[in-house]
Amino acid sequence: MTTASVVVLVLDLAGTLVFALNGALTAIRSVRVDIVGVVTLGMITAMGGGIVRDVLIGRLPPATFSDWRYLAVAGVGALIAFALGRRLDRISLSINVFDALGLSFFAVTGATKALEAGLGPVQAVILGAITAVGGGTLRDVLIGQVPSVLSSGLYAIPAVVGAAITVVAVRLGVDGLAAALLAALACFTIRMLGLRFDIDAPTPRDAPPS
Repeated sequence: MTTASVVVLVLDLAGTLVFALNGALTAIRSVRVDIVGVVTLGMITAMGGGIVRDVLIGRLPPATFSDWRYLAVAGVGALIAFALGRRLDRISLSINVFDALGLSFFAVTGATKALEAGLGPVQAVILGAITAVGGGTLRDVLIGQVPSVLSSGLYAIPAVVGAAITVVAVRLGVDGLAAALLAALACFTIRMLGLRFDIDAPTPRDAPPS
């Protein structure tokens, strides 16, 4: 396994873990469910984006089902959240941080795997963004909320930025851990700034107030 492959795998598993924590914490906070519901929502949030990514690039079965590490990491993350979620201080902040981290890691891995599959740079950026927002979108639908990708102006945009930086780095031959972390950091920073300062993308002039 090459160094680049190791970096992608580590980020992919990291994204799986933090999205599992996010999904499980969201279940604990938003809906009344038992341990099965918490773990289910955590695992769906964690693996949804990766499954969409692999299906779109023609990788079947998806890595989630062909590599036991994804299921294990998602399950462990959801169980940790179930065990500790009620004790976490400022739980809403924890949910947002985990969501931003998952968004960032999956934007990088989605774009990288799209390039490895032979897709062009524009397609890779799009797939990186889809990978990043996929799990969160499924999470929001399952708990009956408008998906963040539709209601938050700085949700898909950070993912696009992170994926674009990844594509540019690979095209310039500087792909590696430093470039991947830079792309993830850019995505994470934009997302968190949007949450901190309540920044949204421009909306239509006649749109109803949110």
